[in-house]
Amino acid sequence: MTDVIWSQQPLFGIAATIVVYALARLIHSRVSWVHPILFCSVVLIGFLWIGGIPLTDYQVGADMLSLLLGPATVALGVPIYKHRHIVKRQFKAIVLSITCGSLVGVVSVAALMVSLDGARDVVLSMLPKSVSSPIAVEISRALGGMPELSAVFTVFTGVIGSMFGMLFLRRTGIKDNVSLGLAMGTAAHGFGTSRSLAESEMQGTFSGLAMGLAGLITSVLFIPLYLFL
Repeated sequence: MTDVIWSQQPLFGIAATIVVYALARLIHSRVSWVHPILFCSVVLIGFLWIGGIPLTDYQVGADMLSLLLGPATVALGVPIYKHRHIVKRQFKAIVLSITCGSLVGVVSVAALMVSLDGARDVVLSMLPKSVSSPIAVEISRALGGMPELSAVFTVFTGVIGSMFGMLFLRRTGIKDNVSLGLAMGTAAHGFGTSRSLAESEMQGTFSGLAMGLAGLITSVLFIPLYLFL
């Protein structure tokens, strides 16, 4: 394997991620079906593989960017506070919608996997696919699933949801930003929220709210299953 000294510097992981993601955003602005995160992942993996660069070298800098995920998530509270009057006025409907969406997401995948005679640990790993990865991993671990597989299912769900969710919702006649945001956040967590924020602040606000509440509600919904298992 090629010993590339410069790749061991933190700046390498940071610069590589930012440059490739900027390129991905540029391509996405011209070719809408190209997903920035998926494109970025494929290009970076290919670059590391072709260059013989160890993943650990890349992660030295990339992990520093990961530290910004916390503040970025907290920042989603700013638009929610800005539109708090709408949240307060429709809070019951919002919670009911997210609860129904979370329940349908769990039941539908369980029914599908059982009908296909899926292995028990695979089924348990796939159940929390619609919540953010940290929550999905912990739910999977508690249920006896495979956390690593749950993380893969979660990312896959988010990518597919962000790519086709908006198109599907609009084709069904849903045009209200609140409804679109709630649906995207509930079904596609952070990926869906990123897509909604690109559409409008209002839509992104309710997508972020849905992402957070869906994680909480889904965790509560799994309590009976956890006790049963």
